[in-house]
Amino acid sequence: MGKYLLKLPKMGESVAEATLTTWLKDVGDSIAVDESIVEVATDKVDSDVPSEVEGILLEKKFQVNEIAQVGDVIAVIEIAGTDEASEEEEVVSDPLPEVKETPKEDPVAVIEAAVSSAQSTVQTPTISSSDTKRFYSPLVKNIAKEEGIALEELENIQGTGDKGRVTKKDILGYIKTRTAAPVQAIAPVQSEIQIEEKQIDVPKPAPVSISGQDQHIEMTRMGKMISDHMVNSRKISAHVQSFVEVDVTDLWDWRERVKGKFQKREQEKLTFTPIFIAAVVQALKEFPLLNSSVSENTIIQKKVINVGMATALGDGNLIVPVIKNTDHLNLVGLARAVNDLSIRARNNELAPDEVQGGTYTVTNVGNFGSITGIPIINQPQVGILAIGVIRKMPAVIETANGDFIGIRRKMILCHSYDHRIINGAMGGQFVKAVADALEQWDTSIDF
Repeated sequence: MGKYLLKLPKMGESVAEATLTTWLKDVGDSIAVDESIVEVATDKVDSDVPSEVEGILLEKKFQVNEIAQVGDVIAVIEIAGTDEASEEEEVVSDPLPEVKETPKEDPVAVIEAAVSSAQSTVQTPTISSSDTKRFYSPLVKNIAKEEGIALEELENIQGTGDKGRVTKKDILGYIKTRTAAPVQAIAPVQSEIQIEEKQIDVPKPAPVSISGQDQHIEMTRMGKMISDHMVNSRKISAHVQSFVEVDVTDLWDWRERVKGKFQKREQEKLTFTPIFIAAVVQALKEFPLLNSSVSENTIIQKKVINVGMATALGDGNLIVPVIKNTDHLNLVGLARAVNDLSIRARNNELAPDEVQGGTYTVTNVGNFGSITGIPIINQPQVGILAIGVIRKMPAVIETANGDFIGIRRKMILCHSYDHRIINGAMGGQFVKAVADALEQWDTSIDF
């Protein structure tokens, strides 16, 4: 009998790790080819890992809620055949190879360099596998390093993982209850550089009153990620908004006239979302700086346009599938992409790559009857557009024979943008360009 090592597959360019959420098979269970063995979750989407071979599950290398890196062996499968193992089937003993990460450069590099030079004898405690027989994952080591937790202190943390292994949950829980980390005494270092230390008062959250009738609802994993993502975005970007009212009467009448023909010919529903996205793409070509991201003091202007569309899920959470190379699609292609991604998003069938790589985001708050909304930028992007509901409204209509009051179909667009690189003039001009594209829509198109 041979052994097959099931490894955590690559699930996208920027996905380096995943959390094992549910084992679908137990040790001793038979496994068919392409049968799912375990469900995993990344910071973007949930997925499952199928088996490439037929056999029996021999060993689980990770427990539920443990984090595995891409390429890590997560399970061992016994297969019928020769005992001679191929390179892919070669047995790997624990611990797994350590993944080394390059530390990020400090934003105050000049001061840090001087201080570091003066304090050359001060070192951040490091954890070496040679110093202990207990295995620590690269993630746990990095967290310990960042929090200043020495090996002696780490050894005293009770682990809930396999063989008493300290998991991410264990060390984060310990940090929350940790009052003061032990610090090694060091001799004072004389330095000509004086750094002013300012005490920052961090406001404590107000106490929460709990009664016996209150319902306690724990946030889902996705809900927690969305919460962190939104809070971090407000901290990173200087949010500014511009609003514009759009008359879409002609566009509305055109869609009503052609939607039946469109569905009959293309076997796809023609909603307003692909039309809105087409207008956004046109405006992004006119203002390419909105199709950018910011990395420290560097602006990265994207060559491709990948528009993300915020999609509400049945559990109240939100996911943003991305239409890749949006500028290469016509209206038919956009309609197919929008319909396909929306359906698979609600059925939890999206691949990790399909929620990554967005360069600009659109959220249609009008689907829920909202007049408008002030959206939060989807990092690391620099802009997001909220589209309000289309309403019948009285409006002043200008003609050659004078002005008169009429009923028009109008909507409000709200453009949130990062004021670090997008000023008010460009932010306003961009959303006005989107409005112009909708008001000047070619109504001669027929299907």
